[in-house]
Formats: sequence, C-alpha cells, structure tokens
Amino acid sequence: MLSNTAHILGAMSSVTAGIVFCIIGLVLAAAVSIPLTLFVYKQSVSKKVGSAKAQYDKILEDAKSEAKTLRKEALIEAKEEQHRLRNEFERESKERRSEISRTESRLMQREENINRKESALDKKSESLEQVKKSLDMREESIARMDEEVKQAHNRMLAELEKVAGLTCEEAKNILMEELLESAKKDAGIKAKEIEQQAKDEAEKRAKNIVGLAIQRCATDHAAEITVSVVPLPNDEMKGRLIGRVGRNIRALENATGVDLIIDDTPDVVTLSGFDPVRREVARLTIEKLIADGRIHPARIEEITDKVRREIESEMKEAGENAAFDAGIYGLHPELIKLLGRLKYRTSYGQNVLNHSLEVSYLAGIMAAELGADVKIAKRAGLLHDIGKAVDHEVEGTHIKIGVDLAKKYKENAAVVHAIAAHHGDEEAKTLEAILVQTADAISGSRPGARRESLENYVKRLEKLEKLANSFAGVEQSYAIQAGREIRVMVKPEEVDDNTTIFMAKEIAKKLEVELEYPGQIKVNVIRELRSVEYAK
Repeated sequence: MLSNTAHILGAMSSVTAGIVFCIIGLVLAAAVSIPLTLFVYKQSVSKKVGSAKAQYDKILEDAKSEAKTLRKEALIEAKEEQHRLRNEFERESKERRSEISRTESRLMQREENINRKESALDKKSESLEQVKKSLDMREESIARMDEEVKQAHNRMLAELEKVAGLTCEEAKNILMEELLESAKKDAGIKAKEIEQQAKDEAEKRAKNIVGLAIQRCATDHAAEITVSVVPLPNDEMKGRLIGRVGRNIRALENATGVDLIIDDTPDVVTLSGFDPVRREVARLTIEKLIADGRIHPARIEEITDKVRREIESEMKEAGENAAFDAGIYGLHPELIKLLGRLKYRTSYGQNVLNHSLEVSYLAGIMAAELGADVKIAKRAGLLHDIGKAVDHEVEGTHIKIGVDLAKKYKENAAVVHAIAAHHGDEEAKTLEAILVQTADAISGSRPGARRESLENYVKRLEKLEKLANSFAGVEQSYAIQAGREIRVMVKPEEVDDNTTIFMAKEIAKKLEVELEYPGQIKVNVIRELRSVEYAK
C-alpha cells in the first residue's frame, strides 16, 4: 500500500513539471511574436500612406487640368453668345429700317391721295356754286310768277265782288253759317237716334247679363242667427255642465266668452253670443267634454285652448278652399288667413265668406260677358269685404281697412280701386270696379240673404267690448245676453278687490255717456286669483 502511494506521488510531480514547462514556452513565444507583428504592421502602414499621397497628387493635377479646360470652354461659349446677340441686333435693326421705309412710302401715298381729293373737292365746290347761282335765278323767276298770280287772283276777286255785291269775307261767313247750321241739325238728329239706340241696347244687354249671372250663380240663402244649440245625451249632463256650485258653467263662460243658457228644454243647451267664432269654440268644447266625460275647470280650459287652435286651422283651410273655388291664385298667406276668418263673420245675418265667393262668381261671369278682365273682377270680388275680418280690431270702416290690407300685401292697383269703390265711397273708374259694385248689390239684395238689424247689433256689441277694454287692468271682456250684460275679466296682479267696485261704476258711467242702447246693461267685473302647485 505504501508503495502505491509513493508511485502516485511521483506521477503527480512529473505532470506538474510538464505543465510548468509548457507555460514557460508559451510566454517565450509571445515575447518573440509581438515585436515581430508590430514591425510588420508599421511597414504596411507606411506603404499605404505613400500610395495615398501619390493618389492625392494625381487627383490634384487632374483637377487643375480640368479647370483649365472648363475655363477655355466658357470663354468660347461667351464669345459665341456675343456673336449671336450681335447678329440678332443687326437683323432686328434691318427689319425696323425696312418697316420705317415702308411706312414712309405709305404716308407719301396717302398724302398724294389727299392732294388729289382736295383738288376734286375744289372742282365740285366750283360746280356747286354754279348750281346755286342757277337755283337763285329760278327762285327769282318763281317769285315773279307768284306775284303775277296773286295780282291776277286779286283782280278776279275784285271783279267777283263787283258782280255779287259782297266782299270775300262776307261770302265766307255766310257760307260757313249755312254749313254749320245744317251740320248741327243733322248731328243732333243722328246723336239722338244713337243715344236712344244705345240706351235700348244697353238696358236689354244689362238685363240679360245680370239675369244670366244670377241664374249661373244660384246659391242658398245665407241668413244666420246669434245662438247655437248643442244636443245632450241626457238631462243629467246639464248638472255636470253646471258643476258644483256652478264652477263648471262659470269656467265655460269665462273661457269661451259665450253665455250658456240651461233651461227646461230637454236634452239641449243653448249658446248665446254675437261672435260666431266664440259660439263655435264653445259648441265644439262642450261636445268634446261630453265625449270625454271629464268635466272640470282645468279640463275645460285645456279643451278650449285645443279647440281654438283647431278653429284657427279650419279658418286657414277655409280661406285656401275659398281661393281655390274662386280660381284665384297667388294670394298672400296673410290674406288667405283673413279670408278664412270671414267664415265665422256675418253681415246683416249673411255669412261674409259665402257672400264674398258669390260676389266673385257674379263679377267674373259679368266680366266675361262684357269683355272685361275676368281675373281682376273675380279677385276684387273675393277681397272686397276683407276688411270685415279685422274691423273689430282696427279703427276705420271695413272699406278703408280692406284697402290698407290690399296695399300692404301688394295687390294689383285695379283690385285696390275696386275694393275702395264697391260701396260708392270712391268713384268707380274701371269696368271691373262697377261690376264688383253690381255683384255686391245682387248678392246682398237677394230675398232672405240678409237681416238689416244684425250689423248694427254686432257693431253695438263690439263697441261695448271696446269701451270696457279701454280701462287699465282689463284683461278681456265679453258682451253676453244680447248686449244686456258685459263681463269684464281684470288682471289680479294689477287690480285688487276694492278697485273692482269703482271700475264697475266707471265702466257703467262711460257706457251711459258714449253708447246708445235699449234698456239697461249689467256690468260684471270679475277678479280671479289662481295659485297652482304640483305634488311630486
């Protein structure tokens, strides 16, 4: 065992010695190779630097030789350009000199032509002088001849005067008087015959035209009344319309401005008011409330506002239909709205819209028969009473209001004149204006067409409301009970309860002074304050 250990130790020492020798050999090899490598590298670098310097010198020489070449080429090009410009200048100079020479030659030719023309004119002037002299001589001879003719004429007249015993002027006067007297007699007889014949023909033709117009425009009578009747499903509905302590009927009357008459007549309620628009609003409101079943003040106001909007839409549609039926186009939209308002306007009990349509038809038919302007006649007939749509809102007669409206919306001057002259306030200057007058008279004078007392009645009620509305703090007023009562709604924020008493007395006193009326008028001033809040 010891011998094995010694053997192992000996092997290890021999390996270690080998490694050491190898390391020493490597170090010696490195010490020799590094200086050698450095020397070789230095030699190669010196060679590269030398070749680069030689290449640089060569490039510099090439650049210098190329610069010389470019300079020579530039000098040559400059000389060529100078030569070219010199040639062009010489060529242009030659052309200008030739143009100047041609111009000089043309001017010389013109001067020669002018000289020739001057000589020709001199010759013509000489010939004209000769002609003038000859004409002067002829005029002198003609003047001598005229003088001789006058002397001969005077001698002849003198001889005639001696023979007849009259002067020339006396003979002329006698002859003229005889001719005038004869012409006057003949003209008078002929004018009388023509006038009588024209009257007979005009009367006959006018009767035929008016009769034909009435025959072709046969319409129903248009008398209307100032009350409306609303049917009820049963008598129990009367109690619901009245409401607790009369609150529903008061709300209806305040909202619509119409008086509700609920009496013993079975299953009906009567609406009384002079304004047909209000009556229609009230009628439709009651019908909708009955159909809906909910009848209370808030619902009444809601339905009334809705019905008013519907009525406004219907009035616009009525105006459009009227214009279409009359065959009139191009009307201003505001005029169409005003036409629609005439649907609920009456004059002496006659519906004004139907009356306007009738006048338009009649005027158009007569214009066609007489050869007048049919479009102007029909347009003026339809618009002749347009002022009645707003005569309760605007001061002045319906004629003046209608003329102002027609001018405002750019209607034809002939239409404006016909509107102004349809009641004779202005002299009719056109055939169409006369036809509108005639058609208006025909439509209004038909049996049953009008009731004469209605317009005065309506005007009295409108004036009654206007007087009440003139007081400060009044919101709205309604004339009811055929003008025997007026209900005045005041603004609660401007008028207190105590002031309403004095206001009623002042209104009554003003009515007594400014208005004529039968019997007495009850003035009812109403102040209502409402407070509304919503629970959420």
